[in-house]
Amino acid sequence: MNKNIETIKVREYLDRKGIKYRESGGEIITKCIFGNCDNDSRDNEAHLYFDAETSQYDCKKCGAKGNIFTLAKHLGDQPSDVFLNPIKKNTSKAGTLRANVVEQCCRQMPDRIRQYLNNRGITDELIEDHHIGYGSFYERNWITIPIRGFDGKFIYLKLRRDPADEETNPDKGKVFPFGHGAEVYGWDTLRETEEKIVICEGELDRLVLLSKGIPAVTSTAGAKTFKKEWLSYFGNVRDVYVCYDIDEEGKLGADRVLEMFNSNERIKPNLFKITLPEETGKKGDITDYFIKLNGNANNLFEKFSKEYPEREKVDTSKFTPMFSDELIDTLGLTIKKDETNKLITFLGELSAYTEDSQLNISFIAPSSTGKSYIPVETVSLFPPKDRILVGYVSPTAFFHDQGRYIPEKDEHVVDLSRKVMIFLDQPHTLLLQHLRPFLSHDQKELRIKITDKNQSGGHRTKNILLKGFPSVVFCTASLKLDEQEATRFLLLSPETNQEKIREGIGIKIKKETDLEAFGAWLESDERRQLLKQRIEAIKQEEIKDIKLGCPDLIEKMFLEDRPILKPKHQRDVGRIISIIKCFALLNLWWRERKGSTIIANEEDVREAFKVWARVAESQELNIPPYLYNLYYEIILPAWRDKNPDNGEVSGTTGLLRSEILKKHHEVYGRVLNDWFLRQQVLPVLENSGLISQEPDPTDKRRVLLYPVAGISRVEEKYSEFGGGVKDEILNF
Repeated sequence: MNKNIETIKVREYLDRKGIKYRESGGEIITKCIFGNCDNDSRDNEAHLYFDAETSQYDCKKCGAKGNIFTLAKHLGDQPSDVFLNPIKKNTSKAGTLRANVVEQCCRQMPDRIRQYLNNRGITDELIEDHHIGYGSFYERNWITIPIRGFDGKFIYLKLRRDPADEETNPDKGKVFPFGHGAEVYGWDTLRETEEKIVICEGELDRLVLLSKGIPAVTSTAGAKTFKKEWLSYFGNVRDVYVCYDIDEEGKLGADRVLEMFNSNERIKPNLFKITLPEETGKKGDITDYFIKLNGNANNLFEKFSKEYPEREKVDTSKFTPMFSDELIDTLGLTIKKDETNKLITFLGELSAYTEDSQLNISFIAPSSTGKSYIPVETVSLFPPKDRILVGYVSPTAFFHDQGRYIPEKDEHVVDLSRKVMIFLDQPHTLLLQHLRPFLSHDQKELRIKITDKNQSGGHRTKNILLKGFPSVVFCTASLKLDEQEATRFLLLSPETNQEKIREGIGIKIKKETDLEAFGAWLESDERRQLLKQRIEAIKQEEIKDIKLGCPDLIEKMFLEDRPILKPKHQRDVGRIISIIKCFALLNLWWRERKGSTIIANEEDVREAFKVWARVAESQELNIPPYLYNLYYEIILPAWRDKNPDNGEVSGTTGLLRSEILKKHHEVYGRVLNDWFLRQQVLPVLENSGLISQEPDPTDKRRVLLYPVAGISRVEEKYSEFGGGVKDEILNF
């Protein structure tokens, strides 16, 4: 191989093949594709290293070494596939298209041919943009469609029979110069498309689709000529639709292309087959659909398309209305106690299937309290394709790993629509700071810029396009969550009482005794299976909007206990509305429905307010329930012990930190570190207004802690809810 041949960078080749990677110190790191080296690796662990500049690779585990050419060969590509501007070798001795032929054909197009194309739905603008022309070749007249290669240069003309010669010309089409094979018509469209693209049958059909604003490509040689080597160029497209003619050849050709995509291990777009209605005729095509039937463009994707391979429609007749008690019972198979936490977490994850009412949840509690267990267990009920679990990740690594790089726009596209994203244990909130507008649901498409180191050690700007809204669960042991992040999340903490721990130990022993038997027992439970099927059925319904059927009731129930309103109440009512919509979504088959819109009723409203009542106090204070409970179970009782005759703060004796630590050990039976109390717990409680800290008048080196005024009223409110979020038995 000529070493002077310029190739694409390995980064671009990996993007094209849909292989995920991360970058570090001038190296590109991905899981080994030459052996089973990373079958047992963690999510963020990989052993295949590429030099980002030279494309040389070296697997640190199996020892595989080589360059971009040996990589391409291993993945089934030709060496020419990695040339900087690949132009396929002409093995059929095809002729060369002279530069002036295309322009000459454009100039000599007759008005009748232009009118013919207009009548087929191809506008004058498309005719000009795609250089459609007319010329005489092989002793006959033809409509000429110039075909560009991957590099954008014209390589040949696709000739379409003059409609006036249908009686005398047996050939429907030819190519000029003679000898050129199948080519993608629409390389430019394929490079620019990220969302969806239609693979159709024929150049004129492609132009008709473009006239409707639908990105489309086609093979230039018929229904059965789509090449396997083209698949790699669809790596950046999310949804691929195949729409061929409805004759037998078209049906077989469409299935062949779809199966080609489906069996590919590297390129995994969402696949759909569009079947045109029989009214288009025996050999109906996309042009007949739009011109003959005056078809609607949206119906192609909403009415006439089916996912491939076609998923079996869930039988919804076995479902019954479902609310808190039944949900808690089903989730309790693997999550003991924590009734409110598991209920809200499940509803939050289910909110991913709404259009813009997703709940953001943050589990905040010290280490080893099980803060990630609840979201992981509940999300296991959801389809694997819809869940994204992330361990520690930096902002740069997150966008590289989740995004699709679009070289032409120098942009990483991260589409998180209808996904459940769980951050398992983040030590800091740097990534959340980048995502603030996104978590607030300000815009469905948000462009942000991040900085990353380049090959020379300097910094470069990277463009990120965030799309859609996911349901986000953020787990962290840090109690000092910035207020800007805290206001965007519903704050939860797992229970840590003795009964919950005891039952948790029991289920852990049962699971570890015989993992296979435990899994079989779990999956055999009818309640769990029905819930999983219910989630799949909700996803299949593709609900676009959920409206509120009784807004007056929501306003009345929200305001009746809030005589004085605060700005944060606007945030809280939004969360209640999201929970209302989640209950409506859970029971959509028993709700008033108009197309893809359902309407939440009074039952959903009352159920949501019952759930909210269990966490309202801590959310009002903008602190995690862990601290809320610690205040009422540790700090207040310790202060009462020291001041048994005082109902208010004035004239009382403050608490020392050592007294709080002692009380914590008495109540919970475990040690609370002094540094954790001083740096994490007390600053948050003070900012929430629950405590004040003042110097000891008798010893300025010591700090005394005082509860807030109005203690009796607050304690009464705490008791009214059975111990706030500590006692999780929901008496609905």
